[in-house]
Amino acid sequence: MTTAGIRQGTVVAESEQNALPGIKDPSTIAPRDARQLSRQFFKRLDELEEGTHEYQYARHTLIEMNISLVRFAAGRFRGRGHDMEDIVQTGMIGLIKAIDRFELSREVEFTSFALPYIVGEIKRFFRDTTWAVHVPRRLQELRVELAKARDELSSRLDREPTVAELATLMDITEDEVVEGQLAANGYNSSSLDAALTGDGPQDGEAVLADFIGVEEHGLRLVEDFQSLAPLMAELSDRDREILRLRFVEEATQTEIGERLGCSQMHVSRLIKRIISRLRKGMLGELGCA
Repeated sequence: MTTAGIRQGTVVAESEQNALPGIKDPSTIAPRDARQLSRQFFKRLDELEEGTHEYQYARHTLIEMNISLVRFAAGRFRGRGHDMEDIVQTGMIGLIKAIDRFELSREVEFTSFALPYIVGEIKRFFRDTTWAVHVPRRLQELRVELAKARDELSSRLDREPTVAELATLMDITEDEVVEGQLAANGYNSSSLDAALTGDGPQDGEAVLADFIGVEEHGLRLVEDFQSLAPLMAELSDRDREILRLRFVEEATQTEIGERLGCSQMHVSRLIKRIISRLRKGMLGELGCA
């Protein structure tokens, strides 16, 4: 095919690009013409040294000429909740990989070679970005296979298949089936502030957060620990040791007295003094809050 034969009128006379046609706007080349021109550019790409200006010109032109191939592949994923341009940009990564790995000696059309790269990159994009929470890729793939197996058995049995039946069909353990089912829960999520709708007069006023979760009383302990830490640091080593023995090792006052060389009564007074000091410190902090 000659330069003059390109229907889009975007190819000018062959120029300084070492017998490669100079193309004003490669992205406007018709797909059929792009297939024929691509062979010329791939042949020249094999002859050029990577990194040179001429090599970059040939490679970039190949990318732009085959954008229509990316848009064709991206069209299969329309309506999945992602901006179409984001899908196309992802597909471009697959196109570039295909261009860098294609060899004319394969004797296969570049479009046939590139499509699996483009589609694979787009599928990977959906697999990694459409999950509401992070789920390991192994479980993401298991979820897909599990859905296929469930559909097959449901149509065959005319009922929902059991875990055991799914495990038998997929040749995996029942525990793996359950794990895949649990992982599927991470695909979609709902906001805790989402309004609940229904037919009742009060519907729409309640949110999901009103019906799930419980008050975590342990959070108060965390606050207490944070307030207590600096007060403990102010105690003497002996006072901290007494508290450790009494409340960590749960030693009796008599046992503590034996270790410290004092009476049980004296230990009792020491513990009361230490706790009183800590209590005053805690109440003082809370009163200033």
